[in-house]
Amino acid sequence: MPTDIKSLIRSIPDYPKKGIIFRDITSLIEDSDGFRASIEQIAMRFRGKGITKVAGIEARGFIFGAGVAIALEAGFVPVRKAGKLPGETIGQNYALEYGVDTIEIHADAVGKDDNVLLIDDLIATGGTAVAAVSLLRRTGATVENAGFVIDLPEIGGAEKVRALGVDVEALVAFEGH
Repeated sequence: MPTDIKSLIRSIPDYPKKGIIFRDITSLIEDSDGFRASIEQIAMRFRGKGITKVAGIEARGFIFGAGVAIALEAGFVPVRKAGKLPGETIGQNYALEYGVDTIEIHADAVGKDDNVLLIDDLIATGGTAVAAVSLLRRTGATVENAGFVIDLPEIGGAEKVRALGVDVEALVAFEGH
């Protein structure tokens, strides 16, 4: 019987602030069958697309991205917050609700011969994912695919990523914030 991924994701009301329902993937990854199924289901959607690298967004994107990279026999590229990677990096700024943040990758992590799949646990506003697509494309890499465990469609982030010409796949969607 197939694993019901959605049922394994815990919803925590009023976290991190009142009115927000936090979708917690820790309950999913604590379940070995659910975790394995989520990795396999994401990878299945991107098999045969010539993926050479999987880029996972810090921090929960590392969890799913590394597993998907193994399943697709691709390399893994960590997309990190500024100042966390040793050596030469390239970065991309993006807007937050109150301010600006920066993500980085190693300068030599991907290039024009790479077809990169972007992975994260959740797509909400899309700010970090849009920045990651821009950053990866600046290297000359092809970025036409992104996968997420959870989409919050009412917030509109997946549509922002699709507007960049990226095919967005999510295993489950939750209505509401």
